[in-house]
Amino acid sequence: MAILRGGRRIGNYDIRVGLPRDRSLDNVQGDARLRQRQGNPESTIGRFIANVAQGEGFARPTRYLVRIFIPNKLQIDAPGSFSVSDTGDVPVTVNKGINAMGGQELARNVGMMCENVEMPSRNVASEAHQVYGPKRDMPYAYTFPGTIGASFYADKFLRQRAFFETWQKLIFDINSHNLNYYDEYTSEIDIYQLGQSTTGGDRDRITYGVRLYEVYPKTIGSIEYSYGADDIVKVPVTMAYRYWRNLTLDQIGNATVGSSFGKLPEIRTSSEFGVFGGILNKLPPELKRVGRDVINQTRRNLPTGRITGGRVFPPFL
Repeated sequence: MAILRGGRRIGNYDIRVGLPRDRSLDNVQGDARLRQRQGNPESTIGRFIANVAQGEGFARPTRYLVRIFIPNKLQIDAPGSFSVSDTGDVPVTVNKGINAMGGQELARNVGMMCENVEMPSRNVASEAHQVYGPKRDMPYAYTFPGTIGASFYADKFLRQRAFFETWQKLIFDINSHNLNYYDEYTSEIDIYQLGQSTTGGDRDRITYGVRLYEVYPKTIGSIEYSYGADDIVKVPVTMAYRYWRNLTLDQIGNATVGSSFGKLPEIRTSSEFGVFGGILNKLPPELKRVGRDVINQTRRNLPTGRITGGRVFPPFL
């Protein structure tokens, strides 16, 4: 609760100024307590903490993103509906589910509804070889398990399940039972590890990523219904793939996506607001907050900001 607070609306801007009771968080980076060293920094625990801080904390298993690329042959119709009778007298319009979204939009929906997914593994196949002395395990190939498991939250139309059912129809003809060409139903899937810090947009930053190639839904699992269940419906799916690559380390085609060795991400500085960032840092804390709010609102109100949600803006803002 502030000691004194007031505000006024000028045009499209809502400007508010207040005097807080507590100033302990006004200049966190300049707090002298952060420069204090506890004990010996070269101790085992000191080196451990330093290495954790160098990597900006630990990776969280709940911070991930799945991106599904649908095959070129996969066609999902435009929105549509059909009517059924609920009581025999009143017709009720029911969404077709799979037709409620277009192909790319539905693929994004399915990716966001991914409740859990496996980061794929890789194995080096070896065979015992002995010439003289102790034998050696000599590698002769590298292999992939070939499948990963995933589970997806389902809405009431089970559109997520229908999405994979439609994808599977590219593999075989449900009437003639003939199989189609391999390249017509395989696609790619990206799995990203995201940041875990709540500051500087780190929670949406991709810190690690792999791409699975020649992917198709091999198994759509069953759904168990029960009156005693107290949960939402989840669609289990087993995806088959041929191989995967690290998007930050490996070379894909003729383009190097990452470097030969993974680099630690750069820590963002206080130049978040471009040229005006240095000016804001010199203002008192109360005026700094007002200036930051005005700049953020200006970003959103600019023509490019309205389209991109304030993420794209002129270089001086």
